[in-house]
Amino acid sequence: MTTSETGKSEINIRRPYLDLIEQGVKTVEVRVGYASMRKIREGQDLTFVSGDKRLRTRVTRVTEYPTFEAMLDAEDPRSIGGELGESREDLLDVIRGIYPPEKERLGVLAIGVEILPADDQAGA
Repeated sequence: MTTSETGKSEINIRRPYLDLIEQGVKTVEVRVGYASMRKIREGQDLTFVSGDKRLRTRVTRVTEYPTFEAMLDAEDPRSIGGELGESREDLLDVIRGIYPPEKERLGVLAIGVEILPADDQAGA
């Protein structure tokens, strides 16, 4: 995560997941407990970036879990991975493909987001 000079936070994300957030399907972003991710707070504006595409969102909540399994027990899988969420095992495989076990041990963060209105996207 980077923080611009204006104090706005940015997170790089893979394009398919950015598209799901933009479509309103993905409302929970999963990250591990890096120090930079632990600074994210409810109410904060967060811009997701993939290449030249940017999407401004507002954080609605940050919930910590000890493992990916514990997170999937509590969260709606479709809100995390869209159609991938239809199969818990497939979603878990994708998440573990991004974050190896040593990263999972840092803790798992479920970051709830909502898209900011179109007129607020100009600053993204």
